[in-house]
Amino acid sequence: MTKRRRTRQLSPEERRLWSHVARHVTPMKGKALPPEPEPDEKTATTPAPQVPPAPAAPLPPLPPQPKKPVVPPLAPVERKTLAALRRGRKDVDGVIDLHGMRQEEAHFALISFLHRAQNAGYAIVLVITGKGGTASRDGLFEERGILRRMVPHWLRLAELRSLVVGFEEASPQHGGSGALYVRLRRRRGAG
Repeated sequence: MTKRRRTRQLSPEERRLWSHVARHVTPMKGKALPPEPEPDEKTATTPAPQVPPAPAAPLPPLPPQPKKPVVPPLAPVERKTLAALRRGRKDVDGVIDLHGMRQEEAHFALISFLHRAQNAGYAIVLVITGKGGTASRDGLFEERGILRRMVPHWLRLAELRSLVVGFEEASPQHGGSGALYVRLRRRRGAG
């Protein structure tokens, strides 16, 4: 069963407006302009003034779009550097221990540390997040190891790309999965 579609009739004002619009366009090839609407008694007494179409003014140019800063991609720490760190032939330039801190406190401490380390010319730093323990039975829904999950996320953020080249999980003697080696970008103008 199909319903018949109701079509609404145009009001006299709408027909007059449509007629005005249709007069100012060129019909498609093979098509004719719609017929002029019959004057209505209300609109016949006051004819609409005929205004010649104004030439279209050129649009002003779009304002320049602000350029988004180019965020360099993260790169892994070089294999030679990782091997030297793991074998003890190379030391990290600086260390920050975040475990035991609250997220907000750790985030601020990490950003401050990375800025200071870059200004000091450090190349590789160690960020200790802690491994996070297992949740106790009383705190079944207690979240554990949040810094271990959040620090890599923070290091990937655009706001730290001017500081961080890349990062990797630390070797066992430096904390293993509870720590990260972070390779820092050289400070501009240094060197």
